[in-house]
Amino acid sequence: MPGLIYQLLVEDHRRMEGLLTLAAADTGTCGAGAYEEFRSVLLRHIGMEEKILIPSARRARGGERLPMADRIRLDHGALAALLVPPPAPEIIVCIKAILSGHNLLEEGEDGLYEICERLASDEFGVILEKLRNYPCPRLKPHVSSPVVLDAARRALARAGYEWDELVSHPTIKNPVA
Repeated sequence: MPGLIYQLLVEDHRRMEGLLTLAAADTGTCGAGAYEEFRSVLLRHIGMEEKILIPSARRARGGERLPMADRIRLDHGALAALLVPPPAPEIIVCIKAILSGHNLLEEGEDGLYEICERLASDEFGVILEKLRNYPCPRLKPHVSSPVVLDAARRALARAGYEWDELVSHPTIKNPVA
């Protein structure tokens, strides 16, 4: 049965999915309100994993990295890069495509969350409290520039994704799970 850390983080995933669906449904403004809330929740969630969860698992493994940590970090970099430009339908399609595989890597059997729960035994209460109290980031304004879109495309490529593939085939999952 999934524990409290798992439940907390999966609830975040479902909340983000709902916000992104709302943002995508509002084609006129690309769901500016829902998208900004999604952006904040996603950046907070990434911070929780990068600053608390993954490091605590590494400590519990005597300094040895989790095998999936690199894949997760590449996805986080691609997602963060996609949050810089203003929301647009193709940006939302790319984010959804990445998250579809990414969330499975974290939520699945022997995924990040289950592994971290098992490893967290000594620090469980502390980790859970840190996750619950992790602050929302201060959002910077979107940057509308070809340079920003090029940087996002490079971040996608580093993570094994191709912009054109994601936009034309939005059901693509993680390329390297």
